[in-house]
Amino acid sequence: MKENQAIYDAKTLGTSKMLVLGLQHMFAMFGATVLVPTLTGLSVSATLLFAGLATLFCHFVTKKKVPVFLGSSFAFLGGYFAIAPNGEKELLPYACFGVACAGLMYVILSAAVKAYGQKKIMRFFPPIVTGPIIIAIGLCLSGSAIQNCQANWGIALVAIAVVIICNIWGKGMIKIIPILLGVLASYLVAALTGNVDFTPVKEAAWVGVPFKFENTVFGLFASGNVDGGLLATAVITILPIALATMMEHIGDISAIGSTVGKNFIEDPGLHRTLIGDGVGTTIAALFGAPANTTYGENTGVLALTRVYDPFVIRLAAIYAIILSFCPKFAAIIEVMPTATIGGVSLILYGMISAIGVRNIVENKVDFSESRNIIIAALALVLAIGIKYGAGDAISFVIGSVHINLSGLAVASLTAIILNAVLPGGDASFADNPKDAGTLGRYK
Repeated sequence: MKENQAIYDAKTLGTSKMLVLGLQHMFAMFGATVLVPTLTGLSVSATLLFAGLATLFCHFVTKKKVPVFLGSSFAFLGGYFAIAPNGEKELLPYACFGVACAGLMYVILSAAVKAYGQKKIMRFFPPIVTGPIIIAIGLCLSGSAIQNCQANWGIALVAIAVVIICNIWGKGMIKIIPILLGVLASYLVAALTGNVDFTPVKEAAWVGVPFKFENTVFGLFASGNVDGGLLATAVITILPIALATMMEHIGDISAIGSTVGKNFIEDPGLHRTLIGDGVGTTIAALFGAPANTTYGENTGVLALTRVYDPFVIRLAAIYAIILSFCPKFAAIIEVMPTATIGGVSLILYGMISAIGVRNIVENKVDFSESRNIIIAALALVLAIGIKYGAGDAISFVIGSVHINLSGLAVASLTAIILNAVLPGGDASFADNPKDAGTLGRYK
């Protein structure tokens, strides 16, 4: 790492290069971020606005140390569909209220971490737990990348080829913006071959307000016509999802730490990253935007470019905020071929899984121990098996409430419980981890 340290520093790169790198991070998150409102019926512009604001807030509470971007969370899709199955505008504020409450769960966990210390809390999340979960995150996302590529493999392969060529053989700036170049090249090929419909771009206005008050939770309560039963149902249905997303948050922060080579769990502290993510989600939901989550796509960009300065992420957030007021630009991105998104995602999602492998290797997890093999095996099989073999989630009923647990949620809970109850769990949180093992090494 030391021999390439110069390219990690904003002062060394210069303003113009950092501006372009920020643009690359915005492109990396854009496709997935706008997909959630597209599927649920929420506002795309509001999504961009509050993704940017949540990211800046998270950087503020984490002392500008963590290069994390908060984009739309797919984990809450089931919750939105349960309350507003067809994206009904009058029902979405109820779902958003449930998501806002789920965001507060992060605050509760953050308080526990602050009160008892991350060492006691992180005993439940050693590398044998987080490593396989990080691997599973990338593998579970891989299906969507393949589906997007199948829309037009030729266009997808252009994106993949450009990213690989620029990253392996590129020089200077070309080497550190492969994702952006891959997107632009693939998009251009798609446009020249007639695979892009620019009609929505022509019809979109140049300037617009990102959200409407009547579509927010505040608008719901201001109307004076609130269905208390539906409100309670939304909270009960959506709140449990936070259990999964909080585990994913810890895995993502671990992945970012492994990528950068810093212990963000310890400094600035897990309680700070949880506050940033949770409060960002609550505020976004109150204004009619999707829940936020730490974005693996941007972690993949970090790993690929090796430019780790958090400032580049803040630039992406600022771009998102500015562009949230421009419906025409949002339309340009929305008509981007799904195959283009699939091509770059194929590499980025693979990078996430590779980071999970790196987390396990660098923390010297001993797989000669049966307990470690069992934990990793069940975590991987449950996450991937439920994702692709059980319709994305396991459903069950408690009373009159239907609850869905994603494969990642089941895998995370299983790994945590097994690590706690199986004998031989003598891992501890290292005081001074020397390199990318964000959870410390086994002592």
